[in-house]
Amino acid sequence: MPLSAFDVIGPVMVGPSSSHTAGAVRLGLMARHLLGETPCRAALTLHGSFAATGRGHATDRALLAGLLGLAPDDAALPRSPELATAAGLAFTFAIEDFGESAHPNTARIHVSTTNPVVSTDRSNNALALTMTGASLGGGIIEVSDIDGYATSFRGDLDTLVCWHEDKSGFLARITAIVACVEANIATLRTSRSGRGNHALTVIETDGPLPADALSLLSRIPWLTRLRTVPPLP
Repeated sequence: MPLSAFDVIGPVMVGPSSSHTAGAVRLGLMARHLLGETPCRAALTLHGSFAATGRGHATDRALLAGLLGLAPDDAALPRSPELATAAGLAFTFAIEDFGESAHPNTARIHVSTTNPVVSTDRSNNALALTMTGASLGGGIIEVSDIDGYATSFRGDLDTLVCWHEDKSGFLARITAIVACVEANIATLRTSRSGRGNHALTVIETDGPLPADALSLLSRIPWLTRLRTVPPLP
């Protein structure tokens, strides 16, 4: 999807860069939403321009700010390392070349909880996840990988992320529940590790799903984790 002139101008934010700062905050926010809470540990790996100029553009602070739940325009962004330490978030940064095909502003974020929540309905289980995403400019991001599953979404729509077993009928049940509440599916993408193995499905909708629909979704057999992500600020 091409970027418009308004996209390039970027959002209201704490500077200096919409791509290296605002976009980085949103990448951190996305990882936080996917985990379901503030992580206790975070390992952040930077590629390309993020690695070369990220510190000067506060990319490191911006990523941490997002993991803490701060918005791109939050005045506390410059203090995110201190806030992270106070919140009990242990973090490390590393640099790695992801190859020529990777966007210059790419980060891989591995987050985990020290005290995982294990729920009987499985949808709240939180242990750890790894997300790879890029800041495209103007604060716009694109998530390209979650836990080794290829995907593509930007966090500008309400998003449903499902970790599940690759079983016949799973997607039919998901779409039937969404149809029952008259929600419109904008995009749906499934990536799997192999036929009949584990899979990840990402569904973007034109609006949030009601609580009763989410309750029904959480009861679908073969679902191992469910996350809802609102449009990012």
